[in-house]
Amino acid sequence: MTMAAVMETPVAMATASRIARVDVISDFSAAEAIWRSLETSEQLSTPYQRFDFQSAWQTHIGVQEGLKPFIVVAYDAAHQPLMLLPLAVSRENGMRVAGYLGGKHVTFNMPLFRRDFAAQATKADIDALLRGIQKHTETVDVLALVRQPKSWIGIDNPLALLPSQASTNDCPVLKMVPDEAATDRISNSFRKRLKTKEGKYRNLAGYRYMHAKSDAEVKRVLDAFFAIKPLRMAEQNLPNVFAEPGVEAFIRQACTTPRADGYIIDIHALACDEEVIAMFAGVADDNRFSMMFNTYTMSENAKYSPGLILMRTIIDAYAERGVTSLDLGIGGDDYKRMFCKDDEPIFDSFVPLTTRGRLGAVGLSSFAHAKRIVKQTPALLQMAQMLRHAFQR
Repeated sequence: MTMAAVMETPVAMATASRIARVDVISDFSAAEAIWRSLETSEQLSTPYQRFDFQSAWQTHIGVQEGLKPFIVVAYDAAHQPLMLLPLAVSRENGMRVAGYLGGKHVTFNMPLFRRDFAAQATKADIDALLRGIQKHTETVDVLALVRQPKSWIGIDNPLALLPSQASTNDCPVLKMVPDEAATDRISNSFRKRLKTKEGKYRNLAGYRYMHAKSDAEVKRVLDAFFAIKPLRMAEQNLPNVFAEPGVEAFIRQACTTPRADGYIIDIHALACDEEVIAMFAGVADDNRFSMMFNTYTMSENAKYSPGLILMRTIIDAYAERGVTSLDLGIGGDDYKRMFCKDDEPIFDSFVPLTTRGRLGAVGLSSFAHAKRIVKQTPALLQMAQMLRHAFQR
C-alpha cells in the first residue's frame, strides 16, 4: 500500500462522535481488505456495494468514463473501521463531483457500515465524517449522493441525517412476510391467470425455470439477452445503453463472479431447448432481491406473458429462501405495480465541500428536483419523451 493510495485525516472528536479518523483511498486494492470485512451479513450494506460488483464496474465502465476512486473510510479511536463510502470523482461543469460508484447500473447507493455503528449513529458522527472529507477539498468540491435508501433491513441509514430531497424516481418494492401464504404475495386470481398462460409453454421441449448456476448457463442466457435487448429497445425508440463502452464486459464479469450461494449478479430465466424465453438478472442477499435488467423473446413464445410468469416464479423462490423484500428497479412501469404495491423511500443529498461546491450543489439539487417534477407529471413526461425521440431521429 503506497502513501499516495491512502490519505489519513485525524478528526477532532466531537463529544458524541465515534469517528476518530477519516482516510481517503484512491485505489481498490488498498481498500479491499476493509471493504470485504464490511460487506458480510453481520454488517450493513446493500448487494450493490459488494467489492466484486463495484471493482468490476470501475474496471470496465468507470475507467472509460475517467472516474477516479475516492473511497472514504471512517475509523473509531481503536483504529477499527466504522464505515466505507465507495465514491469516485468526475468533472462536471468545471467542478469536481464525488458520487457513488456504479452509476446508473445501481438501484440503491449506501455506505457499508459496521452494524452497531449504523444503528447508533448520530448527527455528530456525520458531521465528523464531513469534516474528515473536507480535508480533501483539493480533490472534491461537492458530494452528489443519489438514490440512497432511507433504511435498510430495518436500520435507518445514517446518511439520512444529511440535508436531502426525494430522488428523481420512486422504486416499487414487494414486502414479504416469512411463512405467509403464497396468495398473500400474489393474489389467487392473478396466479390462476398466469398458470393458464404458462400451460401454453408446457408442451415446449425442455421447458423449465432456470436459476443459472454454471458459467455455461450464464453464457447461454446472456448471449440471448445481448441479441434480443437491442431489438426490444429499438421497438420503444430507446438507445441501446447496453452497447455503451464497457457495459457488456462488466455484466459478463459480474454474472460469472461467484459468491457463497450464487454469482455477484444472479440470472433467472424461462427456457426451452430451442430458446431463452424470458430472463431477469439482479443482485441478492439474505434480505432482498433487486432486479437490474431483463428481456423476453422476439418469437411467438412472447404471446403468453413470459416475463410475468418468470417474475411470479422468482418471487416464490426467494420467499421460500426467507428473503423479506423484492424490488424491480427504479421506475413505475405497469408490470412492476402488478407485483410491488409499496415504494422504497429513497433520497438524494448534494453536499458542498468548497465555496465553488456551494453553487454546484444548488445546481445539482435543482436539476434533480426538476427531473422529479417531470417524471411525476404525465403531461411533462410525455413532452420530454417526444423531445428525446425527436433528438434521436
